[in-house]
Amino acid sequence: MSEDIFQGYKGKALEILKKYNVRVWGLAQIQTSRGNFSGTVLPRSETDDDKHIVLKIITGYNIGIDTATILDMKETGYQKANYKIPEKEFPYTKGKPNVKLLGTGGTIASRLDYRTGAVIPAFSPGELYGAVPELADICNLTTEKLFAVFSENMGPEQYKALAIAIGKEIENGIDGIIIGHGTDTLSHTAAALTFMVQNSPVPIVLVGSQRSSDRPSSDAALNLMHAAYTAGHSDIAEVMVCMFGPTSDEYGFLHRGTRVRKMHSSYRSTFRTIGDVPLATVRRGSVTPIKKEYNHRRKDRKVKILPYFEEKVAIVYYYPNMQPDMIDSLVDNGYKGIIIAGTGLGHINKPLYPAIDRATKKGVHIFMTVQTLWGYVNMFVYDTGRDLMDKGIIPGENMIPEIAYIKLGWVLGQTNDPEEVRRLMLTPINDEITSKEPYNGYLIYQGGVPEVEDFIKRFRK
Repeated sequence: MSEDIFQGYKGKALEILKKYNVRVWGLAQIQTSRGNFSGTVLPRSETDDDKHIVLKIITGYNIGIDTATILDMKETGYQKANYKIPEKEFPYTKGKPNVKLLGTGGTIASRLDYRTGAVIPAFSPGELYGAVPELADICNLTTEKLFAVFSENMGPEQYKALAIAIGKEIENGIDGIIIGHGTDTLSHTAAALTFMVQNSPVPIVLVGSQRSSDRPSSDAALNLMHAAYTAGHSDIAEVMVCMFGPTSDEYGFLHRGTRVRKMHSSYRSTFRTIGDVPLATVRRGSVTPIKKEYNHRRKDRKVKILPYFEEKVAIVYYYPNMQPDMIDSLVDNGYKGIIIAGTGLGHINKPLYPAIDRATKKGVHIFMTVQTLWGYVNMFVYDTGRDLMDKGIIPGENMIPEIAYIKLGWVLGQTNDPEEVRRLMLTPINDEITSKEPYNGYLIYQGGVPEVEDFIKRFRK
């Protein structure tokens, strides 16, 4: 059998396939010491190990079979899969809202390149229409790929370019904007755009997917439909994150860009509003506000674009026995601002005091947030807090640490004057600081408690 039919396989895995005459894309029945499995043999990534054979089983999920457990294999059929997303011309319908999708590299609709293991995004209107035809019932969609990066590689350069591109789209009369984005740093970009794009007359909706489109449990299509409806039809003209509400596909949440955080590594319902309630719920044909106050859609084209960011800003997560050189090293490397995620009401240990004192005397702006995420900094309660304020640390109210980091970078991109930095940081742009947290803005369900278990059973599917 020729080597090209064993795409990506090597070593022991290649020996096993050759031994039993089973090809990549072959339908195989595999008997192992751990049970019997059947499915389609998939190619391997060029960088994967040589100890597993990968099957796509009938449910659509991929599993790896350890070659050491294989007792017998048999090929029962063969059909090479075609993972290219069908492309159809996106129809234009007069009277439907015009929505622009700006791409950053997120995999909101995608196929898998089994040669490399990489997810290849579908992005043209035709590809998106082929993948999610329901979009044509919602809006007239055009797309533009601004970047092709993983979300961990998003940063100030991309934030500023996005803000400028959004400004141009608004000026040109677009009815709404979607930003396709990887989920890992989605909240950081949402915060940056909230500060950089102010008083928008149209919705700006960041959306991603926790699970790529080749998986049966993918949230990509529904998230994209929700985002398109929000961008085209919602009255809420703010920077928002649109992702799953519950783990099922009942509805999505719209989160304000300054109070949202990714809270689980793999759940589809990973994004949560912290210290408040979401802006709204969104279904395929409706947006239902939860908050009564928000910025409303307008017909004018006025928007304030402020694409500024100082890159020499850091966030430090305090831990017991943190050493002063952690702070000193930032100062020595020219950092102009530091956000500290402190314990409790905003505390760090006494050995750090001299380093804090040195930093603030050199003009480094330091703000305190709480690593509890929920709640406010209150540095007046204990001597620790009072001493730290005397050394120049400024309480950051109830800003989420990452949001405070983004805001400090944005502020220092405009000014280094201590009083102006303090004023801008502590003046809310759009609820990154709130006067109070509502009673239902802090909910952490603890499994095992009878009343919580009874509640969960009503919703868990």
